[in-house]
Amino acid sequence: MAELPVPPVSRQRLGHRILAIVTVLCQVSVILPAHAASQGIIRDTEAENLLRDYAEPIFGAANIGKGSVKISLIDDPSFNAFVTNGRRMFINTGALMEAKTPNEMIGVIAHESGHVAGGHLTIQRERLANAQTMAVVGMLLGMGAAVAGGNNAASNSGSGGMGIALGAQELAARSVLSYQRGQEQAADQAAIKYLGMTGQSPRGLLDTFRRLSDEMMFKTAGADPYLMSHPAPPDRIANLEQLADKSPYLNVKDSPELQARHDLVRAKLVGFVGRADEVQRRYPASDQSLPAKYARAIVAYRYKHIPEALAQMDDLTRLMPNNPYFWELKGQALLEYGRVRDAIPALKRSLAILPDAGLIRALLGRALVATGESPQITEGIRELSNAVQREPESPDTWHTLSIAYGTQNNIGMAELSSAQEALLIGDMQSAVNHADKAKKLLPPNSPSALKADDILHYKRQSVQ
Repeated sequence: MAELPVPPVSRQRLGHRILAIVTVLCQVSVILPAHAASQGIIRDTEAENLLRDYAEPIFGAANIGKGSVKISLIDDPSFNAFVTNGRRMFINTGALMEAKTPNEMIGVIAHESGHVAGGHLTIQRERLANAQTMAVVGMLLGMGAAVAGGNNAASNSGSGGMGIALGAQELAARSVLSYQRGQEQAADQAAIKYLGMTGQSPRGLLDTFRRLSDEMMFKTAGADPYLMSHPAPPDRIANLEQLADKSPYLNVKDSPELQARHDLVRAKLVGFVGRADEVQRRYPASDQSLPAKYARAIVAYRYKHIPEALAQMDDLTRLMPNNPYFWELKGQALLEYGRVRDAIPALKRSLAILPDAGLIRALLGRALVATGESPQITEGIRELSNAVQREPESPDTWHTLSIAYGTQNNIGMAELSSAQEALLIGDMQSAVNHADKAKKLLPPNSPSALKADDILHYKRQSVQ
């Protein structure tokens, strides 16, 4: 093939250009989209419990240890899911809102589990390191040729050297992307396998990729297949169809109970993150189903239509009195509307049904502390302390706990709680300051003093 002409570029600019591309190569993730890291994490007990119940059988089939992978929900309307390392799986709210059946969402989790079980991210990092080496070697060779050509005004070896450098880094990129396409195919095959092992249909996975394929067809038309990170949509669908048709569970349906839970979570997410007109379009007033009532109650609460929201929440708890999430919603609304004492019974009712819910327990602790009454604050400290045992990575809960200890003049514990909060939000200097104060005020060698010392020791280690 004839060498493409390379425009004249200074050696310094060429080096910057190649190093920039090498840097991009080293930042490639197997599935992670560029915008995902900027989105916020959504915490919700109901959604998290549903995703956990979807994932546990799949994780078992994939031989992923229980509790070794954490699933988080990302506030992003696009249909996407991804893993960032062997212990974190992220699912966009858009995926859960658009998945019409549990089986569709389970198929997505099965695909991502294929990446985890296959160790794709670890291997991908090795490939990226090799690609970086390949690109850097090409850069050095190219720059050497460019230097030689620069010393000979009559020679084309300068532009040829630049071509060597750019060609080497394109080869590196193609190598990485080729392996990434192979990983996607392997994850598809693993997903079908895990679904079969758990007696679940691959139809949801197939339907999901068909929908995504339709959306991608226009975007990928005319694209160089060797520069794509995922298999070409038609080829991918054809391969999945062949695998799915062989499954004895192809026509297995989700249970009505699981579908009902799925529909409620979808409605909840639409109510909380969707626009008012979107809620109205999806769940018009003529729709008297439980999910529709749920979504409308939430959007009324969001827009501070207080009497309407509370009336709708009362309707929900009347229709399904043993649903802990309806009581949680009512308690949260009452608390935020300033009706603290009314919020407490609703939240206690929720916890009586779902006692292991750390986020709901933290909300109850916040309500108890907000009363400003000493006996209630003492109870609130117990609830908040229980909550941080279950949800240790919640800065808001540590913040409320610090306030509660402060009202009781327990400054040592207040400082320790503030240190924990600062540590979680990445404010190391504040964490150290609070931990140092806490250690001086807490009984020597007590568990709390040792925790303060752990924070100080963590800071010393991070500096070394």
